[in-house]
Amino acid sequence: MHDDHGHDGHAHDGHSHGVSRDADRRWLAIALAVIAAFMAVEVAVGVLAQSLALISDAAHMLTDAAAIVLALVAMRFAARPAGGRYTFGLARAEILSAAANGLSLLLLAGWLGYEAVARLAEPTEVTGWMVVVTGLLGLAVNVLAAWAIGKANRSSLNVQGAYQHVLMDMFASVAATVAGLVVLLTGWARADAVATLVVVALMIRGGWVLLCESGRVLLNAAPAGVRPDAIGVDMLAADGVVEVHDLHVWTIDSGQAALSAHVLVDEPADCHVVRRALERMLAAGHGITHTTLQVDHQVQESADEHCEFAHGQVHRR
Repeated sequence: MHDDHGHDGHAHDGHSHGVSRDADRRWLAIALAVIAAFMAVEVAVGVLAQSLALISDAAHMLTDAAAIVLALVAMRFAARPAGGRYTFGLARAEILSAAANGLSLLLLAGWLGYEAVARLAEPTEVTGWMVVVTGLLGLAVNVLAAWAIGKANRSSLNVQGAYQHVLMDMFASVAATVAGLVVLLTGWARADAVATLVVVALMIRGGWVLLCESGRVLLNAAPAGVRPDAIGVDMLAADGVVEVHDLHVWTIDSGQAALSAHVLVDEPADCHVVRRALERMLAAGHGITHTTLQVDHQVQESADEHCEFAHGQVHRR
């Protein structure tokens, strides 16, 4: 009769509501339109100028467009209400999108790295002035696209994945411009491949970070900066609490943490009062508002009467 479940799950970050998501979709759509319009031009000029740096920049722009489309689709899925088998809704569609964007960055980096090394061994003639002009135009386009995506909620891993793609493309445009200037002023054609390798290194770093962050969410790890053991200690310090076990802290999506725990209280304590006090403490002290707390009176025998196996550390007075 003391199986009390406290759900404060409706007090999530305001960004999860429709107005903010609509604004995010609008900014991402603007960035997509800008990138798609310029990408075709850069492909044509890159082929004419025989510049791997420009072609790599155009290829990256293609992945930018795909990343933004994927992000937009994931937002649509994530906005669907919870129901049926998906009791948390489809919020993690955005995390899957971020993981896919991170993986695509790594795959693209591998292909461009291979081509750049081949160009270092056997450089081809590069038309420097065409690379410089197109690189500068590409830089302007990428700055505009990055600004548009930057207006969206970048705490979302989904948006951050699209932003990383555009940011890497901006660096690629800078590298292509510098390479074109070197070729134009010195005639050193290998500058094009060197610039590509610099961008490849940045892409590997960006893709790896995205994969690690999305992997943490998919593996139900505690949010960054949150220490479950410290939370258990704080919960145990509440009046009436004698034991906390089966404590789980995880991330539903990039902006929504959740917690569940089994709490035992001494006999005089009121389970409902203790639960509400714990919910207030978790919200104020740890920023966790989606909580499921099972609160029971401690039996004289042991906590084993409640849980056959303890999952994780047991906090006991």
